[in-house]
Amino acid sequence: MQLEGLFTAIVTPFSHGAVDYGALSELVTKQIEGGVDGIVPVGTTGESPTLTVNEHLKVVETVVKTAKGRCLVVAGTGANSTAEAVHLTKMAKSAGADASLQVTPYYNKPTQEGLYRHFSTIADECGLPIVLYNIPGRSVVEIAVPTIKRLAENPKIVCVKEAGGSAERVSAILAECDITVLSGDDALTLPMIALGAKGVVSVASNLIPARIKEMVSSALNGDFATATRLHNELYGVFRGIFLETNPIPIKAAMAAKGLVREEYRLPMCPMSPDTRKKLLEIMDGAGI
Repeated sequence: MQLEGLFTAIVTPFSHGAVDYGALSELVTKQIEGGVDGIVPVGTTGESPTLTVNEHLKVVETVVKTAKGRCLVVAGTGANSTAEAVHLTKMAKSAGADASLQVTPYYNKPTQEGLYRHFSTIADECGLPIVLYNIPGRSVVEIAVPTIKRLAENPKIVCVKEAGGSAERVSAILAECDITVLSGDDALTLPMIALGAKGVVSVASNLIPARIKEMVSSALNGDFATATRLHNELYGVFRGIFLETNPIPIKAAMAAKGLVREEYRLPMCPMSPDTRKKLLEIMDGAGI
């Protein structure tokens, strides 16, 4: 499987405390109309830690059913328990997901050998293509490049979502192994593609999929003049949606545009008035 282009890490909309599956379906439709190559449900941006197992599965099912094969669905099914990650991944496969996003186990702080065994077990037992998700800012532990090299020998481990904040990691990974790299940070998409990444798992595209798609496609096609112009136009937005912990700002931005209700599950909560004002000013300046 070749993962390339724009993948939206889609939010999970809520209404009066419950997952709003109708609103989720509408969001997926808008994303496809915006030209995305894939949808990534129940990841960090989808507030997966606060969903029940049944909700988690129904979100994946809703996205798959709405997408109808018009884009890929890469379901977030990671956990800090290998057995739980296997269970969630098997459920996502049964629901029709095309691939699985596997976050580095958080809190337990596994060794590199533990990471290797964790990801290998999921790949071997579940049969879905696996996207490794390196995000040490949330999980504490980094997937070291030598570990990625070992894992890339497994034919089911096909990609790395790189969200460690370092464009240099793209070069380090690609120098060691034959695996696809996707940026996990909107602001680093352009430099990462320049170094060999094949696209991005984007938060900002929840709000402006067509503009992000144009930036990514331009860069992948070698039109870095257009891609750089779009990056510069949107850079403030890339920063603004992380003024507070993701996905608080992106949901606030989407709510301001009438795309979702601004509703979270604790411990996520609404933005402070000062940062909300700043976010809306940034959106206005970017013509959103």
